[in-house]
Amino acid sequence: MISPGNRPLKAKFILPALTEATDPYWRPIKYSLFPPLGLATLAAYLSPDDYAVIEDEHVQSLTLDDTPDLVVIQVYITNAYRAYRLADHYRKRGAFVCLGGLHVTSLPEEASAYSDTIFLGPGEQTFPQFLRDFRAGAPQQVYVSNSGRTLERIPPIRRDLIQRRLYLVPNSIVVTRGCPQHCDFCYKDAFFQGGRGFYTQRVDDALAEINRLPGRHLYFLDDHLLGDRRFAQALFEGMKGMGRLFQGAATVDSILRGDLIERAAEAGLRSIFVGFETLDPENLRRSNKRQNLGRDYKAVADRLHSLGIMINGSFVFGMDDDREDVFRRTVDWAVEHGITTATFHIQTPYPGTALYARMQREGRMLTRDWNLFDTRHVVYRPAQLKPEVLKEGYDWAYEEFYRWSSILRASLHHGTLKHQAKHFFYASGWKKFEPLWDMVIRMRQLTRVTPLLEGVLSKVTSASAESEQPVAKQSDEVLKIAV
Repeated sequence: MISPGNRPLKAKFILPALTEATDPYWRPIKYSLFPPLGLATLAAYLSPDDYAVIEDEHVQSLTLDDTPDLVVIQVYITNAYRAYRLADHYRKRGAFVCLGGLHVTSLPEEASAYSDTIFLGPGEQTFPQFLRDFRAGAPQQVYVSNSGRTLERIPPIRRDLIQRRLYLVPNSIVVTRGCPQHCDFCYKDAFFQGGRGFYTQRVDDALAEINRLPGRHLYFLDDHLLGDRRFAQALFEGMKGMGRLFQGAATVDSILRGDLIERAAEAGLRSIFVGFETLDPENLRRSNKRQNLGRDYKAVADRLHSLGIMINGSFVFGMDDDREDVFRRTVDWAVEHGITTATFHIQTPYPGTALYARMQREGRMLTRDWNLFDTRHVVYRPAQLKPEVLKEGYDWAYEEFYRWSSILRASLHHGTLKHQAKHFFYASGWKKFEPLWDMVIRMRQLTRVTPLLEGVLSKVTSASAESEQPVAKQSDEVLKIAV
């Protein structure tokens, strides 16, 4: 048992590569987007004299011949086997190994076999206690987060440990934890079980973190940025005048309710992830996605378009009411309503979710090979579809939505040439230039693309507003969109 006492600690934080890294669907740009903020958050609890390093296997090769005192590994379901191999490697080298994350919280007994300590739930309260115990030579085997969850008085994220040049969006940020909704298929419910399921930073702390980030672009990785109206309203008010351009995620009902989305747009919101998930009300009821029930999806799209906010729509295939026409209906709806980008998923029952428990009870799970739980494979028996039909339909949906003709049709949904160009360049840039993205990533020049991203995200004004602008400002706006 390592007992470092008061001497400086050598700590290593690892995010292992997801199994998709060796999959034919692997897209380097997708996994070069965001740095591992969770690990950088935990590293902030170390003492000033401690040595720390973060290695993200998605963007760099791991150094495996080192001898840290402490190794902390973040585990998702599709990197679990890789995480366990790394844990075994470092334990053999004499390191004390900790595992945490969504998969560990869902299956603690499995993870315990490969670690010295596991963390269940969020770590802001438990990791500091572990460090005290570890320095005293008496770490526990399990640390459970339940009472006392808060984001107040947490130390600033160790962004100095993040290699910004390796990421397209180094300015990612999280200002809340959890989600106020409780969908049956969502992994996060199990992660936050036993304590507060949704809570926020203090607005002043969030604004201070934003001020520490260079450049204009931000990406809020929160599950539901609009989930607490008072917090979000104060946050957007504080961001006005900063000149920021940001992206985030919100639910259908929060976009339709009140004027919060207008406040977000005024503060700089230019793109948003929206979980439409399904066009079928019965699927929504069965999955407990009540926040979407009875909502007008067209009104959501129209409202966002009117504010110049691009939409990344999320859709799930394989719910119990889905039949063979679900793929065509979903893609047609998304294209006809000008959805900018779409993320399609095969329904995946994750361990720890209500959906997984139901599938187990009904005898419908087909495998426990966690490498296949990537929303691209069929791991359960669908109610109305054959597994091979579901897989083929999923593949077809991606191909059809991102055809040049579909991108063009969706972009023409917008009323002005500038809006159409913005949609077309953003959607095609995301999916149609993989070799160029791969080259930029290999050359480690992703940060040079940030001005291009900011240009595409820049606000497109309405025709009436344009007529009131000085000619020079109009020309500048055109240049931003044309970059």
